[in-house]
Amino acid sequence: MSDLQEPGRGALRVYLGAAPGVGKTYRMLDEACRRAGRGTDVVVGVVETHGRTHTAERIGGLEVLPRRTVTYRGTEQTELDLPGLLARNPQVAVVDELAHTNVPGLEHAKRWQDVEALLAAGIDVITTVNVQHLESLNDVVEAITGVQQRETVPDRFVRSADAIELVDMSPQALRRRMAHGNVYPADRVDAALGQYFREGNLTALREVALLWLADRVEEGLARYRAQHDIDATWAARERLVVAVTGGPESEALMRRAARIASRTGGGQWMALYVARGDGLVHHPTVRLEELRAMAADLGGSFHSVVGDDAAGAILSFARAENATQVVIGASRRGRVSTLVRPGIGEVVIAESGDIDVHIVTHDQARRQRGDVRARPALAVRRRIAGFVLAVLGPLALAAGMLVTPDLHSLPSESMLFMVVVVATALVGGLAPAVVAALVSGFALNYFFTPPLRTLIIGSAENAYAVALFIVVAVAVSSVVDLAARRTAQALRATAEADALSALAHGLLHAGLDVGDVVGRAREVFGLRRVAVVDRDGAELVVSDEGAGDTGDVRTTIEVDETTSLVFTGHAPSPDQLRLMTAYAAHVRVLAERRAAARESAEREALAEADRARAALLAAVSHDLRTPLASVKAAASSLRNGAIDWSPDDTEAFLATIEEGADRLDALVANLLDMSRLEAGAVSTRSGPVELDALVRVVVATLEPRDAQRVEIDLDSGLLAWADGGLLERVVDNLVSNAVRHAPAPAAVRVDATLVGARVVLRVTDTGPGIAAADRERVFAPFQRLGDVPGGSGIGLGLAVARGLTEAMAGTLALDDTPGGGTTFVVDLPARGEEGGLR
Repeated sequence: MSDLQEPGRGALRVYLGAAPGVGKTYRMLDEACRRAGRGTDVVVGVVETHGRTHTAERIGGLEVLPRRTVTYRGTEQTELDLPGLLARNPQVAVVDELAHTNVPGLEHAKRWQDVEALLAAGIDVITTVNVQHLESLNDVVEAITGVQQRETVPDRFVRSADAIELVDMSPQALRRRMAHGNVYPADRVDAALGQYFREGNLTALREVALLWLADRVEEGLARYRAQHDIDATWAARERLVVAVTGGPESEALMRRAARIASRTGGGQWMALYVARGDGLVHHPTVRLEELRAMAADLGGSFHSVVGDDAAGAILSFARAENATQVVIGASRRGRVSTLVRPGIGEVVIAESGDIDVHIVTHDQARRQRGDVRARPALAVRRRIAGFVLAVLGPLALAAGMLVTPDLHSLPSESMLFMVVVVATALVGGLAPAVVAALVSGFALNYFFTPPLRTLIIGSAENAYAVALFIVVAVAVSSVVDLAARRTAQALRATAEADALSALAHGLLHAGLDVGDVVGRAREVFGLRRVAVVDRDGAELVVSDEGAGDTGDVRTTIEVDETTSLVFTGHAPSPDQLRLMTAYAAHVRVLAERRAAARESAEREALAEADRARAALLAAVSHDLRTPLASVKAAASSLRNGAIDWSPDDTEAFLATIEEGADRLDALVANLLDMSRLEAGAVSTRSGPVELDALVRVVVATLEPRDAQRVEIDLDSGLLAWADGGLLERVVDNLVSNAVRHAPAPAAVRVDATLVGARVVLRVTDTGPGIAAADRERVFAPFQRLGDVPGGSGIGLGLAVARGLTEAMAGTLALDDTPGGGTTFVVDLPARGEEGGLR
């Protein structure tokens, strides 16, 4: 049993071939004979010999299950007898040609589905398939051979096999087999050799089969490494990881990785994007999706991980994927900064161990542009204000200090100018702050450094002070600018996280619907309009605050294949665009949840209907059969002229017929009443009904021995406002139920009292009683608590009684009988709606 095989499930062994004629069926039969020789119960379900003598002879003494003959469109065809094979239940079943399409009308459309049923039944299966029938390779084979294979089998099913064995043969050997007539009849050999079985085709198909099987072997190797906690790289196959930043050089790096992988003969490559753990530096989702699509087009895969240590994240991912090579772009940092702090490439090289590292140059290298993912631009107004402050601020400060020369000296003057530089950095960012530092340095030198009113500095100490001021001012403004930007980013990230948290909380706990999500999206982004739109442009859900604007920008985010989320208003920033994508994902989740809830409700309704139908059939099949059988037996006996029945016998037969007819009449009446109640088609004609007379009529219809057990304690003048016919059905069901369950000769008591404007009728027995947990269940259809299967009735009486009582504005409930037993309590109005008996 493989590591993934489910307990109780059969094992699947597949013989895979690159082309017909390589010997898959022969090898399959060889394995079957080997197992049968060991004493295993092996049955041949279906084998296609195609007229090949050696294949037919290899069946040998194996048990062959007869095929099933199916007539389709006037012709008879033979197929695998799946029910017969399941009934035979061998240990191993031999089923040839896994991709075969069954004749319409059988249990399954495809033979692989028959095999799935055999595996589910715990039967091991040995089968065959050609590589051209694998669903993922169907188009590849068509491009090689020019022949489209219409019969396919899902890769997932073949990959789930416990063992896949490649039946390999060189193209030259296969063509010789063809020429000798061991594959096709002589009249088809020349055409086959010149078309499908050309040597180039066979070579390509053989390579495709080997590569596909290599992937399957690789999956097994990955499972083994995971199970045994093996972290070291096993270079069984070249596997590359290319680190991308999302910048403009990412495409060049991915193309280089694809070229390197193609030269290694079947190598794999994966693009890896490392996102910052603090969430402050990132690329828009749209950019990452572009890289993901490009990776797929180049034959690779795209992955994203989160980590503050980019080099460590790259190496951890590479070791987890058993990568043999890592491709990294050349650093965009300058030589000086590289000497101060090693870059990602240097760290990866130092810590890579047995993984080869490629440093690839690109157009962006050494441009010292910093991380293109950082430094979001400030608003234009703030930058303009910063430049104005950078020029006017130092001059205004200088003018103020010139008016008060005795209140300050050069050190305090330098600090005051430093305040202006810092303020400029806070307002406009780094560039205005640098301008402010230069203007402040000029003003400090010209107005306050001796000799005054010149750019000449008389003292070396003062020159050093002015130069140091400019350097410190630029450095401080850079730090202040970076801190301000990080603060703004953190605030945006916090707002985004709060919005997503509120959205997720509402989705999980508050029961949000799509309209709520759309409304919140409009509020969060400050937009004029947000709508869910289908593929035809029709708006399904809309949140709109008012009239439109000619300058509105429409941003469309796809929700699924049929709908999109359209935001109308200002153009979104990259951060907002990512958050909009999250809202679209929540809309999709809500739609899927609503669809799942609807499907669940439909399934529950169908299941409930199926349960009711099954209960009805089970009950009716018995309770109809019993009286019908009695009536038929009695009637047949009476019609038998060969026997001279005595008057007593004749009377007994007639009584049996009458009793059976009464039971059938009661059964059909209950079924009709139940159907009318469920359809809401019960109409009542209420009026005053004398309870004593009604109960006595009901008791009179009982068997004499049962009627003698009923005690009636009713005032002759007690009236209830009800439908006489329906109330009679209710009392009949309750009394019959009590008589049936109360042990003979215990009495059943019927009494009634007037309580205000209500009449309470009680039917009391001294039977075994009903547990409190079952008191509501007894009123459900087809419930016969405590009954043996042979009991009369189908469990509809109490359900009908409650339904009819409620139709008459009454209630029917259960109570305990003092000393043991059950009391049914019927509560009905004593007067009509106008307060009088009518």
